[in-house]
Amino acid sequence: MEQHTQRLEGLWLPLITPFKDGCLDEISLKRLVRHYASEPVDGLILAATTGEGLTLDESETEQLTAIVAAELDGGPVSYLSLSGSDTRKLIKSLERTGGWPIDGYLVACPYYSRPSQEGLYRHFAALAEHTDKPIIIYNIPYRTGVNLANDTLLRLAEFPNIVGVKDCCVDQAQSFDLLRGRPEEFAVLTGEDALFYGALTQGADGGILASAHVETQAFAQIRDRLRAGDWQAALPLWDELVDVPRLLFAEPSPAPIKHWLWRAGLIDSPEVRLPMTGVSKGLAARIESEMQRRGRIATDPSGENTGASEVSY
Repeated sequence: MEQHTQRLEGLWLPLITPFKDGCLDEISLKRLVRHYASEPVDGLILAATTGEGLTLDESETEQLTAIVAAELDGGPVSYLSLSGSDTRKLIKSLERTGGWPIDGYLVACPYYSRPSQEGLYRHFAALAEHTDKPIIIYNIPYRTGVNLANDTLLRLAEFPNIVGVKDCCVDQAQSFDLLRGRPEEFAVLTGEDALFYGALTQGADGGILASAHVETQAFAQIRDRLRAGDWQAALPLWDELVDVPRLLFAEPSPAPIKHWLWRAGLIDSPEVRLPMTGVSKGLAARIESEMQRRGRIATDPSGENTGASEVSY
């Protein structure tokens, strides 16, 4: 297995999965992928939490990855999200998906079982040994119930195909210490949308941001300004953008994002799968008010498209 020498960086999107009448909406999915392939997005994560991956069956997930690959056609890289608390089952998932048209995996820490640090190390080590594709570890203790300590993560970074972490530990000291101590080619991508600006100023390589489904270009401009070291130019951009993540996470994700994309004409339905539910009337009104302020609405409330092709993010 060869060492990966190019660090992952930039703006990554945990792509929503569009549904219509209970099924995967292929038409909307193709439209979405074509749209984001033309935007300044560096990578896509498929079937993650924002993509309601836990509600997809195996055939839907395979269909999803095939459609995305066909529409990207050499565009941004795509990683498949995997999660679970049984190492053996995840190894089988790696074997089953090894030939799929994906570039790598995002793998969350085991949830609910709360293994020790040694258990976490052995879990990810076993996964790394069963695939040649790169792995991004997803550390999100407020969902999984266990925090992957920096010492454990740095041990795992010695595996050539464990190439980075999606950091949602929400402990700024832990995140900063990781940035100080990581190997040169090990990527740290924040997964906390509201902390994007701060994470980049401290040295993070980018972000995997659900909020970047909307105002994608504004998120990318902040990335570019900070990458160039121009903090003064980036701060006013962030000041204008910072309320968007707050709005899109005012109720459980991805319902608010789907509502925005539906009203923008990028998907044909804001449908989510239980146990997720659609946005409240109050939040829908707030989202639409913000979209009107930004000139983003392209459908009427019935869902009739009034010019989505002209909407740019």
